[in-house]
Amino acid sequence: MKINFSCPVCGGVLADEGRTYRCEKNHCFDKAKQGYVNLLQSQKSSKKRHGDDTLMVKARQDFLEKGFYNDLCKGLINAVLKTAKEETTLIDLGCGECWYTSQLFESLSENGNNPSVFGIDISKQALIAGSKRCKDLKLAVASTSDIPMPDESCDIAVCVFAPYAEKEVHRILKRGGVFIKAFPLENHLMGLKSAIYEKPYKNEVNEETPAGFERIDFIKTNNSITLETNEDIINLFKMTPYYYKTGRADQMKLEKLSFLETETEFGIVIYKKV
Repeated sequence: MKINFSCPVCGGVLADEGRTYRCEKNHCFDKAKQGYVNLLQSQKSSKKRHGDDTLMVKARQDFLEKGFYNDLCKGLINAVLKTAKEETTLIDLGCGECWYTSQLFESLSENGNNPSVFGIDISKQALIAGSKRCKDLKLAVASTSDIPMPDESCDIAVCVFAPYAEKEVHRILKRGGVFIKAFPLENHLMGLKSAIYEKPYKNEVNEETPAGFERIDFIKTNNSITLETNEDIINLFKMTPYYYKTGRADQMKLEKLSFLETETEFGIVIYKKV
């Protein structure tokens, strides 16, 4: 039997009834018309606004669709294919609009894996876009700190830049399952930061192995990208945490640019649950 989401109320496995998910205790969750389900318990969060809004989602979509981060996507695909078993259950933690998630599903399917691919994100708008991108993904509005999946149900967990809870990742992975994490390295987007800040700083990199895991592989990707429109420059900026931390005066520096070259530097680390 294929794995499914778990109930955020009681923890029981949710049965897919077509338009709804229902557990044995009769807790019921309707699917949105786009196909995703909202499993985020509002009482567990004090935030009124959850995740990226429509404009932020569109900015990321427009940027990624132009292939600027293709090297990262290829690295993720290679990491997943190298560790996947037959009929892999994979979950993307903080999947956003599913640009990476959908390509992971397609690559596994093309290699005869017959996967079940789940994605969770706190942004409803991102999941609306993700549902349109790939109808075969199982998507839910949910937090990575309270993952609505049964214990030891997943073979692979993927996390691209998103926050996560180590204990939750460990809980949902099968014994011997793998956690694949992508993150920016020290010099990532130094060209962008040099255009904004007088004293651009390198990124801090945390290479500590999470408790309950062993590190089995590390992949590094380096590239240089050229942005030839102001729209692409602003879209990239909106994808970064710098966008929320930068004052208006520094933001205006980018609004005058129509050309930018910047480094991209990603790390992809593979951990195995022990």
